[in-house]
Amino acid sequence: MDNYKNYELTDEQWKRIKPLLPPEYTGKKGRPRKDNRLMLNGMLWINHTGAQWRQLPECYDPWQSVYARFAKWRDEGIWEEIFLELNKDADTENFSIDATCVKVHQSSNGGEKIRR
Repeated sequence: MDNYKNYELTDEQWKRIKPLLPPEYTGKKGRPRKDNRLMLNGMLWINHTGAQWRQLPECYDPWQSVYARFAKWRDEGIWEEIFLELNKDADTENFSIDATCVKVHQSSNGGEKIRR
């Protein structure tokens, strides 16, 4: 798992995000949830590498479990809460906006094709 450390959360980052995540132990019967930090680190690995879910290294648990947690957090709005929390520290003093405009030939965007 050492090869993947550069994709993982630092302890400081984890402390900020942890309260926003659902508890791992709910007091209900059955198997406890898998470790949120491990799951989140797996999601970050996917995000950083651009790999497919099936390519997730085994050290992060089965890809199906990590994806299911990702989708659940998406549906519950947890990703938005994380974004809002981390965005509080954003440096908004300087923004760079690219206003590049690229013209496309009319035939490439659904326009009438020119026949010669």
